[in-house]
Amino acid sequence: MSKPDFFFELAARATGARFIVGVDEAGRGPLAGPVTAAAVRLHPDRVPPGLHDSKQMTAARRNQLFALILASADVGIGHASVEEIDQINILRASHLAMCRAITALPAVPDHVLIDGNLIPRDLRCSAEAIVGGDARSLSIAAASIIAKVSRDRIMVDLAQQHPGYGWDRNAGYPTREHVAALKNLGVTPAHRRSFRPVHNILYQDVSVTS
Repeated sequence: MSKPDFFFELAARATGARFIVGVDEAGRGPLAGPVTAAAVRLHPDRVPPGLHDSKQMTAARRNQLFALILASADVGIGHASVEEIDQINILRASHLAMCRAITALPAVPDHVLIDGNLIPRDLRCSAEAIVGGDARSLSIAAASIIAKVSRDRIMVDLAQQHPGYGWDRNAGYPTREHVAALKNLGVTPAHRRSFRPVHNILYQDVSVTS
């Protein structure tokens, strides 16, 4: 399995860019909670060892790297709320979170490397989309770790407010445990009402009571 490197960052630097940032998001698929994005500018002489796609490592290793990245890189974090997801759809909300993460950086980037195949339409700086970028670019890999850990911690907090759904274990994804709790306990304010499993339960409830 290939490891992420600085190929895209060096290519951008060759064109004159100096503040080069990787961006990724976490939480497009869950039924509950916000979508979270991170923007990370790595300093080539202070790159934490072992950076990779956040999905390829254990939670303990992600937490270790999370602290190392925060200590050695420029980091911005952004979120889009459940209400925003329901209003503008999950893709647009993901892009909104990305733009907020970039805005949270200490300076405006010269060039942004974005995981995926689309560039947010509201982005106001030079950018390129990289499919599978979290496994190809060190900056995007770092962003994937920051986004994943940040969002997982939010879901642990939400799990305390809404017990029974297992969000501290499933991060809001539609696991068997979560779907069963959704049917038995109902829909919470943290659920995405525009997502079909949640929408269907709400619609069934309306049908039964009307």
